[in-house]
Amino acid sequence: MTARSAVTAVPGLRVRGVEVADARGRRIVGPLDVDVPAGRVVAVVGESGSGKTSAVLAALDALPPGLRRTGGTTLWNGNPVVPGRAARRWRSTSVGLLGQDPAADLHPLRTVAGLVAEGCPALRGPARDRAVARALDDLGLDPGLLRRRPHELSGGQAQRVALARAVVGAPPLLVLDEPTSGLDTATVALVAALLERRRADPGAAALVVSHDRSFVERIADDVVVVGGRPARRPAPLPAGRRTGSGRRVVLAARDLALSVPGGGRVLLDGVELEVGRGEFVAVLGPSGCGKSTLLRALAGLHRPRRGTVEVDGRPVPPTVEGRGRALLRAVQFVGQDPVSALNPAHRVGAALARPARLLRGMSAAEAAATAADLLDAVGLAPELAHRRPDRLSGGQRQRVAVARALAADPDVLLADEVTSALDAETAQGLLDLLDRLRAARGTALVVATHDRAVAARADRVLVVDPEGRGLVPEGRPRPLREPG
Repeated sequence: MTARSAVTAVPGLRVRGVEVADARGRRIVGPLDVDVPAGRVVAVVGESGSGKTSAVLAALDALPPGLRRTGGTTLWNGNPVVPGRAARRWRSTSVGLLGQDPAADLHPLRTVAGLVAEGCPALRGPARDRAVARALDDLGLDPGLLRRRPHELSGGQAQRVALARAVVGAPPLLVLDEPTSGLDTATVALVAALLERRRADPGAAALVVSHDRSFVERIADDVVVVGGRPARRPAPLPAGRRTGSGRRVVLAARDLALSVPGGGRVLLDGVELEVGRGEFVAVLGPSGCGKSTLLRALAGLHRPRRGTVEVDGRPVPPTVEGRGRALLRAVQFVGQDPVSALNPAHRVGAALARPARLLRGMSAAEAAATAADLLDAVGLAPELAHRRPDRLSGGQRQRVAVARALAADPDVLLADEVTSALDAETAQGLLDLLDRLRAARGTALVVATHDRAVAARADRVLVVDPEGRGLVPEGRPRPLREPG
């Protein structure tokens, strides 16, 4: 691990020699040395799976089960942070923490107002309401979201609500894990501005974990690099179906109207979409515009208000409950939040083998071999097959979710912000893999994204129109606008 500059100033956070081991005692990261003085923003960077999140959580004495800190010390304002009850008390009074999977940390029954207010327990009444409103406004969130619950938010909105909760109480130490994952360019600028304001506060320090080098260069005073294993390039795809070269429409939407989960406000209306065999279509738009809801509707995970979805020219039931095994195999969905999609009780190898067995009729041995091939194809080490999702990094979980979808050998892959949790090299490798998939098998790809670099690789780009709420073909992505 190397630091761009040596910082020794106090008060603030000082971490020395922190190491993390797994349940078998194998060291997975460390030693970590990092100083986060008051008035500065320090970034911890590294490729997906390098252990940067585990190292920072160990420094905070907040590791999940299955991992343990095996060495090192943490000092806050020159005083040792003693693991256990004292560390929990310190975190509750001095640390604002944004985890890597914020949607999973939002209580599903609480409103946005209540969730953000959790971050400022010392405030009451009008003072608390003003603080909550200001935190939402700083992150470009509409006040109309205050009464909504997490399932009524887009992935980007949930990310910002969790961030608002972390900052609303003005904690002396702010720790943000991948704060820009899944956010459009305009919203990333709001997060950067928030960190700039904290830098101006001589009593506030910020530690940011990120794979986004451009964001880090923009906001960080100092950078610590966590080195993982040598980068694994995606391997060739395992053998699958081969189809002829004839093009056909494999997925279509006819006059589709979609509202927010639970009903109410219309997100998209009159959507017309045709996707050809082997085609890559990107759906571009800002957070909250309905991109994710569209993909979920195409996958049968969200019931449309109106309209039909067609697969291979035939109308299909609106939800997965009515779709048979052949349709479930044909259309696969990779969501923005792999934490909620992956069964926490299933090891990675079993999770990948399951669709190969149930949807393709493979034997247990064939499915296990396919799972191993797919792990290699998405650039993951073979030993990860024995881990459960909570033992993976965010980027590793994202690639496991992609591999699980590919295990079904789909005709159409629907991917929501598929590269948002990945470092630049891993993201490019995954997109290269999907390009090879399209060429080898004719699999169609529909990707919802805010990332223009991803959209630039598509055959067609469709932009969510904020006026008509439909999709507008676009030769070049136009500037994104946050929906009101």
